Amino acid sequence: MAVARKFSDQLDAFCQMAARMADLHNAEAILFLTERPTEWDKLQAAVGDHALIVAADSEDVLAGSEDAQFDTVVLSVPDLPVYEQLTEALLEAVADEHLAPGAPVVAVYSGFESDTIDSLSLIRLGEHLGRLTIRDLKQLGAKVPTETLKSVVDLAVSIGREGREGKPVGTLMVVGDHRKTLTFCKPMGFDPVRGYPVSERMLSDGKVREGVKEIAQMDGAFVVSAKGTVVAACQHVSAPPAELSISKGLGARHWAAAEITRATSAVAVAVSESNGTVRVFLNGEVVLRIEPFRRAMKWKDFENEPPPATPAEKERDKDKDKEKDKEKEPEKAE
Repeated sequence: MAVARKFSDQLDAFCQMAARMADLHNAEAILFLTERPTEWDKLQAAVGDHALIVAADSEDVLAGSEDAQFDTVVLSVPDLPVYEQLTEALLEAVADEHLAPGAPVVAVYSGFESDTIDSLSLIRLGEHLGRLTIRDLKQLGAKVPTETLKSVVDLAVSIGREGREGKPVGTLMVVGDHRKTLTFCKPMGFDPVRGYPVSERMLSDGKVREGVKEIAQMDGAFVVSAKGTVVAACQHVSAPPAELSISKGLGARHWAAAEITRATSAVAVAVSESNGTVRVFLNGEVVLRIEPFRRAMKWKDFENEPPPATPAEKERDKDKDKEKDKEKEPEKAE
């Protein structure tokens, strides 16, 4: 179990500043992002009457918070940069109906030094998360279990944000009503998941999610059952044409997503290759759009100039150059 953080004077000061900022901007809640547990009763007292949401990357960190009067969020993707942890926490809070999609929120977190609360931000969800349209996540899960849909959307967001090996990747995942969906599908060649037992095709398994990211680089769609099993991959989806109205500029992948969700009760999740935007389709319509998060940083070796040569190395190089010049001279006739 994680070691509890002492509720220091600095933490108390940041929480009180967050409460004042929340009053000033009519924030709906204060988000507290933490790496380890703290004295929950003092935390609640420090923010006063404001709604408090505590986010952490594991249940252990939230241990002992059951008696406190605030909402909790467990991040599904730990070890991300702080910006992306905040984004994930806000998305989870919207999905769990702790926050309205366009609400202003004050965030308190460790921005610079790990395990030290040192940053305070005002976040307007409408600007930060992109646009939520038509229905919320709970309504989206009407015919697909919310946990399955959430797992697929999280995976799609990860693909849209990271791509694969530095290259953008687009893909399509059709979730639920898989038997009827398969009647509108045909393999585009080799199906990488065919023949594997069900236990090795569950999206709840981290190895399977990584495998999906790899397969996403290939053409075709994934078909996922309502229970979260990858039923088929690399599928060409061709549902009957229907009268649809989707935004201009969306390609064949998005049209296929709209058509298959009009012909079945499935939910389709499409990732745009051009910009990583994730769109969720239901009954032929875009019901949720998530803009890509900030791209994951890639480390590169620092390119610096080599140290200057020593006098001995310079002299040796001169001798080598002279030898090369002699080899280039034409042989003299005897």
